[in-house]
Amino acid sequence: MLLRVVRLAFDPAQVPAFLALFRRSETRIRQQPGCRHLELWQDADQPHIYCTYSHWDDAAALDAYRHSALFGEVWPATKRLLAAPAQAFSVVRAG
Repeated sequence: MLLRVVRLAFDPAQVPAFLALFRRSETRIRQQPGCRHLELWQDADQPHIYCTYSHWDDAAALDAYRHSALFGEVWPATKRLLAAPAQAFSVVRAG
């Protein structure tokens, strides 16, 4: 299982547009092959900062999503709303 966190810092005026985009896309993202879980988190101290938290079967499943038509639709639209570059990282549970 691969866990993916993407930190997104928005101009506060862009937050409603991002939330609408996320709500329109979240079900389709969850339906991508290998996606087992998707959540949206909001920073407790900086409400214009959000994180997506997702579980993927493996790196290949995440890469397949990142090369999908859906990602090609969602990511450019999200990126246009950002106030700073996104920070993304993938982790696995330590065993």
